[in-house]
Amino acid sequence: MRIDTSAGTAEVELDHPAEPAFLLLLTHGSGGGVDAKDLLAVRDSAIALGGAVARVIQPYRAAGRRAPGSPVKQDTAWLEIVAALRARVGAVPLIQGGRSNGARVACRTAVAASAAGVLALSFPLHPPGKPEKSRRAELLATEGIEVVVINGGSDPFGIPDPADAAQVQVIAGQPHSFRTGFDVIADTVTPWLRTWSGRGTRSAG
Repeated sequence: MRIDTSAGTAEVELDHPAEPAFLLLLTHGSGGGVDAKDLLAVRDSAIALGGAVARVIQPYRAAGRRAPGSPVKQDTAWLEIVAALRARVGAVPLIQGGRSNGARVACRTAVAASAAGVLALSFPLHPPGKPEKSRRAELLATEGIEVVVINGGSDPFGIPDPADAAQVQVIAGQPHSFRTGFDVIADTVTPWLRTWSGRGTRSAG
């Protein structure tokens, strides 16, 4: 499906069961796509728990650009996408997340979107080689919302501190773009998402 926003048109791959337990929005990194293996691992886990999953190609990527541009415009467009998908899926809990830049968007907009939870894959704590330029404030902007972070142990963008999220799962030896460890990702998100599926209690966080 396509969603028109103030920043252009977004493209969405929507898996929508008849009576979803929750709505999970996932989006890509700056120059990436929604078929990244970590995003697909999360999607599969959510679908197995009865969730609706929307993998969102943001307007700048749908237009062929690799850089997201203004964070303010990006976040405004994201909230418009959230509103459109909520109207389509119905009144169920919203969890939003993404990888890298997409994780930043999910964190920055979580409060405004009234998200129940945020999943941050490969959250880029700082630019490569510039630890003094911390993006920790974006994680902390999710106050009152449960955040799960999954990063590679060799990520040159840094790894968030365990105190800054409900859970920080580190996959040893993995870089910013995961090459393996997709089973760990699934095993981490499944008990967390189960809270909103009504199929048991969460053991993570």
